[in-house]
Amino acid sequence: MNDKDISNAVAQVLSGYGSTAADSAADAPPPAKPKSGQPMSDLVAQILTDLGSSPAAATTDGAGYVPGSKRCCWSKSPVDDPIDDIVNDLVVKALGDKQPCGVCPHSGSSADVAVSDEEATTLGDGVFATMDEAIEAAELAQRQFLFCSMAARKRFTDGIREVILSNGTLERISHMAAEETGMGNAAHKIIKNRLACEKTPGIEDLTTDAVSGDDGLTLVEYSPYGVVGAITPTTNPTETVICNSIGMLAAGNSAVFSVHPRATKVSLLTIKLINRKLATLGAPANLVVTVQTPSIDNTNAMMAHPKVRMLVATGGPGIVKTVMSTGKKAIGAGAGNPPVVVDETADIEKAARDIVNGCSFDNNLPCIAEKEVIAVNQIADFLISEMQKCGAYLIKDPAVIKQLEGVVINEKGGPKTSCVGKSAAHLLGLIGITVGDDVKIILTEADKDHVFVQEELMMPILPLVRAPSVDDAIDLAVELEHGNRHTAMMHSTNVRKLTKMAKLIQTTIFVKNGPSYAGLAVGGEGYTTFTIAGPTGEGLTSPKSFARKRKCVMVEALNVR
Repeated sequence: MNDKDISNAVAQVLSGYGSTAADSAADAPPPAKPKSGQPMSDLVAQILTDLGSSPAAATTDGAGYVPGSKRCCWSKSPVDDPIDDIVNDLVVKALGDKQPCGVCPHSGSSADVAVSDEEATTLGDGVFATMDEAIEAAELAQRQFLFCSMAARKRFTDGIREVILSNGTLERISHMAAEETGMGNAAHKIIKNRLACEKTPGIEDLTTDAVSGDDGLTLVEYSPYGVVGAITPTTNPTETVICNSIGMLAAGNSAVFSVHPRATKVSLLTIKLINRKLATLGAPANLVVTVQTPSIDNTNAMMAHPKVRMLVATGGPGIVKTVMSTGKKAIGAGAGNPPVVVDETADIEKAARDIVNGCSFDNNLPCIAEKEVIAVNQIADFLISEMQKCGAYLIKDPAVIKQLEGVVINEKGGPKTSCVGKSAAHLLGLIGITVGDDVKIILTEADKDHVFVQEELMMPILPLVRAPSVDDAIDLAVELEHGNRHTAMMHSTNVRKLTKMAKLIQTTIFVKNGPSYAGLAVGGEGYTTFTIAGPTGEGLTSPKSFARKRKCVMVEALNVR
């Protein structure tokens, strides 16, 4: 292949991108045939055709596919001819990063991504008829994903953020989640979904450790598990899908979701939107998948499937215990019963406002929300009075408290599903009390053994327990948290007591002098997560939680000191 062959080849390639370089070769003679025997024009056309090919869904093993030259799409690997490599390199150098990529579809905007309500639960775009089909597709996608660059991972996760935040999608899925599940309120779900999009960490979480010395260089890096099976709750259906999709893909995995049956439509809609956006970015097909009809049987099939290498469960203690017993790497985000302690040194007016706002957030659905108050007796009456000013409806009559207990607690002693996530006005209406929307929570006084104190209700019902001193309050808070190591709050200006409670309670999230949702980065610093893994110890999950550490050793080299 001589210089004229190369020049003509590049000119023909550039002509497809509207480059003026092609004009200079307009009068050039027909190119000579390279050693392969294939005309150069056909060769270039073949390269361009291959670069624009669709992801490798039709292959059996994906081995014949490699990242495209722009590292933003999947294409068939070229034939074993050195001329192909030469031309391919020339194309990349000639176009450069400043030229738009007309081959790889990574510039598609979210304006082109839409899923109608009717399409939400149909097959396609990551939704499969069976769990086996979903897992097989995700496994192929993940093997292809291994060869994508870190820049591509970032583009894909940024695309997930973009598609949810654009075109009214945030409001749409938030309202749909509230309507379909009958839990929480749309306004607060908008905040949570935005949090999941904007404050879930990406590839920047995957830090590298390096050690160099006389014996060479060792790198320790975070590497994907493969296919991750994720179980999502009805309380935070879309938030968990968004947050986990970003984190799991950032770590290089594909994700198979077993969504909650009572949040099927909104969950499938979210997954379809993610898949359609990823398709515009040139990602391997089916990086995020689920089944059309969620069920316990499908969840069991996912947990048992040999190609699912990690399980992540966000839900109650039952499902967490189940994934931990599978023998696979499991992350369990279970229940909490977050206490809030208020001592005599606290800013009582602010504490009252923060507690009411935190307890009422999304009708108390978040597992981090205040579930019981332990107040030092010296300031308890003042705190109650200030909470009433902030929207707390105080019930003093033991008979009325008993009546409320009868309508929100089931025969097993736990919360009635029909009452979980309902508003304070709705719950009061069940016992014949009519109030306006200004009432945010129902406040009662109780002893530490009352069911409202012991059980995580996930309703805006807040029991207050008195304690003789701050030390007694801290000890009681540790007891009532039940060792879940989830979340706790304290309002105090006594640094020593704040430190004491933080050390004793050992929760993943400990909020000082603020509402519980500050722990999710609403009005607080840091990143967010909707999978808070207390039972299995990961705590605040992020991309590195969904990756494993691997060591790469170079012997007697790359030490320049």
